[in-house]
Amino acid sequence: MASTIPDPRPGTERERAPLPAADRPGRVEAHGIDHIPDAERHGHPRELFSVWAAANVNYLSLVIGGALVLMGLDLWQALGVIVVGNLFWVLTGVLATSGPAAGAPSEVITRALYGVLGNRVNNAVGGWLVSVCYFALNLAAAAAAAFALVEEAGIPANVPVKIAVVVAIAALTLTISVYGHALIIRLYLPITLTLTAAFAVVALAVFRHADFAYAPAEPLSGLSLWAVLLAGTTMIASGPLSYTTSADFSRYLPRDSSPRAVALWTALGAFVPSVVVCSLGAFAATAVDMSDPQTALQEILPGWFVPVFLLSLVLGTIAINALTAYSAGLALQAVGLRIRRTVSVLFDGAVAVALTLYALLVSDFLDTVSNALQAITVLTGPMMCVYATDIVLRRRRYDSAALADETPGSPFWYSGGFNPAGTAALLGGLAAGALCVDSVYTGPVAAAVGMDLSLPVGMVVATVLYVVLGRRAVAATTPATPTPAA
Repeated sequence: MASTIPDPRPGTERERAPLPAADRPGRVEAHGIDHIPDAERHGHPRELFSVWAAANVNYLSLVIGGALVLMGLDLWQALGVIVVGNLFWVLTGVLATSGPAAGAPSEVITRALYGVLGNRVNNAVGGWLVSVCYFALNLAAAAAAAFALVEEAGIPANVPVKIAVVVAIAALTLTISVYGHALIIRLYLPITLTLTAAFAVVALAVFRHADFAYAPAEPLSGLSLWAVLLAGTTMIASGPLSYTTSADFSRYLPRDSSPRAVALWTALGAFVPSVVVCSLGAFAATAVDMSDPQTALQEILPGWFVPVFLLSLVLGTIAINALTAYSAGLALQAVGLRIRRTVSVLFDGAVAVALTLYALLVSDFLDTVSNALQAITVLTGPMMCVYATDIVLRRRRYDSAALADETPGSPFWYSGGFNPAGTAALLGGLAAGALCVDSVYTGPVAAAVGMDLSLPVGMVVATVLYVVLGRRAVAATTPATPTPAA
């Protein structure tokens, strides 16, 4: 007999359906970018909290938090930037609400924004390429911690050992991604609890040594201060803005799931640990040199805890990279390649491993990628805003059957396979941001005002353009009620 759970509406109950065979933790997920039928929908929005929490208790957050102090901010300015930058997770939560509404991943829903062919370009650049680069960066961070762990065990971290370590971490990560959604939902709660316990020990050690009144010897002021505040906020915001794929992990939820709950649990799951871990990095920077966080933190941690700390860094990176690889696999399918999701995930992993090994053993490639990703918010900021604006304009009403139709007769074919409104809004936001960027190059507006304004300018321009240009296309392709796929 089916068990019941309280329904959010007073006086009602809703049965908890058994997990469908297509989405069980011990089986490889059967679905890729295809529509999830209502009969296979299951779960509750609160499950999203641990999915996003596990992915955001990680090494890079410590690094970024420490970097804010190294950039010249005092402790409380850094903490303010951390909170403001992580508020962008609210947009990630908004995007997640489209998953239950459409029963499709973000990589398919964005056909409504850019058209069938335009969306393939969007997925190739804004989806697959960005995801693979982030996978390589995170894998390199995990590998560095794992190399130190190997040396703690008395094994020299020579080239063959480094290759084996990178491949082993990638294999664990890709196993989670290949098995897919149900395994992610099942694993990420215990991962969250494990990482929380480990970082609680880190927090105790950090707070014993932190200088709560820290201020740099030469405090920033005026234009210099504002430039660093904006640069720091952009650096923090690059994390949430890279997740234009949050519907990938909410699409199995029942169609009648509360949009507010979906947005709230997604945003909170990412915001809370990101703020906490970034803040730990900032507090630590008042006591040790966070230019090399892994080594610096070992100076203040109990000796017995160092191996646990290193393992937790690896585990946290596996959690975030499993989500990244999962979405990258869907993006590769959405580009138009007719391959199974499992194959696309493994291909993405192989590319990321190759990039990581090349970076670690041959060149400074990761430095180049890292610099590029600092500027990638010029693209991901407008992408996030166009997507969120579309959700608001449609009021989360999507025609699932039309989204699955890639033929020239599809309502989302628009003009020659491209939606002029979405394309113009994205390119307009990208162009405006490019004029204001000060990262890998300096745009003319940034040079004139002395700071990087690419993030706010690009996002505002993209939003305004889509509101103005997209209303007619949205009205023409929005059903009166959500229409499930046949």
